[in-house]
Amino acid sequence: MRSRIMRLSGAAVLALSTATQAPADGTAGAYLAGRLASNSADYVAAADYFRTALSRDPGQPVLLENTVAAYLTIGEYERAARVSLSAQAAGYTSHVAGMAAQAEEALQGDWDALLAGLDSGRSIGPLLDGLARGWASVGQGDRASAEAAFDNVAATEGLAGYGLFHKALALSVLGDDAGAEAILSLSPADGLPRTRSSILLRAEGLGRMGRFEEAVELMEVTFGGRYDAELLALHRLLSNKTAPARSIAGTAAEGLGEAYFTVGQAIDGQVEDSYTLLFYRLATHLSPGHEQAVLQTAALLDDLGRHGLAGAAYAQIEPEEPLYHAAALGQAEALRKSGEREQAVELLTRLCDTHETAVIRATLGDVLRQMDRYDEADAQYARALELYDDAGQGKWFVHYTRGVTLNELGRWPEAEAQFRAALRLEPGEPQVMNYLGYSLVERGEKLEEALELVRAASEARPDDGRITDSLGWVLYRLGRHKEAVTALERAAELDPMRAVIVDHLGDAYWAVGRRMEARFQWRRALSFEPEQAFAEEIRRKLAEGLPMAQTLTPDETVQVAHGDRQ
Repeated sequence: MRSRIMRLSGAAVLALSTATQAPADGTAGAYLAGRLASNSADYVAAADYFRTALSRDPGQPVLLENTVAAYLTIGEYERAARVSLSAQAAGYTSHVAGMAAQAEEALQGDWDALLAGLDSGRSIGPLLDGLARGWASVGQGDRASAEAAFDNVAATEGLAGYGLFHKALALSVLGDDAGAEAILSLSPADGLPRTRSSILLRAEGLGRMGRFEEAVELMEVTFGGRYDAELLALHRLLSNKTAPARSIAGTAAEGLGEAYFTVGQAIDGQVEDSYTLLFYRLATHLSPGHEQAVLQTAALLDDLGRHGLAGAAYAQIEPEEPLYHAAALGQAEALRKSGEREQAVELLTRLCDTHETAVIRATLGDVLRQMDRYDEADAQYARALELYDDAGQGKWFVHYTRGVTLNELGRWPEAEAQFRAALRLEPGEPQVMNYLGYSLVERGEKLEEALELVRAASEARPDDGRITDSLGWVLYRLGRHKEAVTALERAAELDPMRAVIVDHLGDAYWAVGRRMEARFQWRRALSFEPEQAFAEEIRRKLAEGLPMAQTLTPDETVQVAHGDRQ
C-alpha cells in the first residue's frame, strides 16, 4: 500500500541527526532499555524508557532525540511538542525535537517563531527548510516572501519539482487558481514531474475556474480510467460540473503538512522506516484530513510489525471519506496479522455491506480460508468473481485461491477448473502452475502435463525453494529418484529451515540407497517441530525406513511445501 515517488539523495533532503554523545552513567540503563525496545519496534515501551532517562539528564541530545522520536512514532504529539519546546527554551536542541517544535509552532500559528528557528540554524534538511520558510510566509500573509522561498527551492539542483509544486499549492491556498495553473501546466521538461498530487491539484483548480471539460480530460488522459476512490470522487464532481474543494491543503499549516509528506515520500525506502515514519506522522498531525499520509503511516507501522498501532492509524479515516475502504482493508490486514482474525472477519463483513467490491469480498474469503472455514470462503470468492470485470486486475488470483479452497473441500474437478481459469487469465503464472501440477501428480492424473507445469514454474522462479521442492517431489513420485535428489538438494539449499522440504530430501536419499543421509535429514525435519501428525510419520520412517517400492495413493495425506495459507 505504500507509494514511492521522486527519489532524492539523503543529503539533498535531510540533515540527519548527529547526536551521538553517550548518556551519563545514571541514565544508561533506561537508555539501553529504550534502544532495545525501539529496535524491537516496541515504541510505547521505548517512549517510557527514554522519558525516564531524559528526566535524569535533560540536557542530553541523544536522549532528547530518542524521547521525541518515540512519542511521535506512537502519535503522542502533545508530549513530543512539550518535551521539544521546553528543551528548546532551556537551550537544548536536537534534529527530531526541532521537527516536533516546528510542527507545534505551525499549528499554533506562531509563524514568527518558526521563521526565527530557521534563522537560528534549526535545520531539518535543505528541502524541508526551504518549504517550511515558504509556508510560514503564507501563514503570515506575505505572498512575495512565500513565492521567493519556493523559487529558491526550485532553483536548487534536484529540487525543482518540489519547489514548483509547493509554489502552485501555496497559490491555490491563497485563492489564486489561475496562478497555480500557470505552474501546473508546465511540462516535465520545464521541471514539474507528473505526479498524482500535481494532477489532483491541477484538476481541482481547473474545476474551480469552471474549466470542467479540461479537468475531466486531464484525469482521463493521465489515469486512463484507473482511479482510486479519491480520484473517482473528484472525477464524478467534475463530470457533474461541480467545483471541488481544496483536498491537499487549505491552510498554511496543512501546506506544511504536505511538505512533511513530500519529504517522507522522497526518503521512503532510502533510510530506516522508523525515521521515514516521523515525517508521515507529522504530516497527519499538521493536516489531519491528509488520507494519503494516514495510509502511508499505517502501512509503515504494519511493515514494522506494530499491527495495533497500524490498525489505530487506519481507523482515523472515517466511513464517509473517499479512501475509507482502503483504510478498512488495511485495518483488517493488521487485525489478521495480530491474530485477531474474528475481528477482521467482522470488519470485512461490515465493509461488504457498505462498500462492496471484488477485492473486499476476496479479502474476506482469504481470512476465512486461513481460519479453515472453507465453505464460507468459497461463497466469498464466488461473489468476488461475480463482481469482477471479465479481465479485472487480480481476478486470476481469486480463481487460484478459490481453487485451493475447493481442493480443501474435496471438490477436485471444480478446483481444477478454477486453476485453469486462473492460467487463462495469467498464462505461465508460477504459483498456479506449481499448485496445479503438484496436485495432478498427487492424484496420479495427467502426469506428463503435471511435470511440464511444475518444471515451467521452477524455471520461472529458480530461486524459490518451495517450487523447487515441488519439482523434486514430482520427480520422486514419478520414480525418477536421481533427478529428484538433485532438485531436492537445491530446494534444501534455498529453504533449509522448512521441515517438509528436508523430509522430502530424506525420502529421496532413501530411494537411492543413501540410508544414513536419509535418516539425518528426517532427524533435521523433526528438529523444526512440525505438526504432530507429520512428526509421527517422520518417526515411523526413522524406525522402519521406506519400502523401496513405496508409492503414495492419491487420497493419502501428503505434506506440501508450497502451502498457501499465509
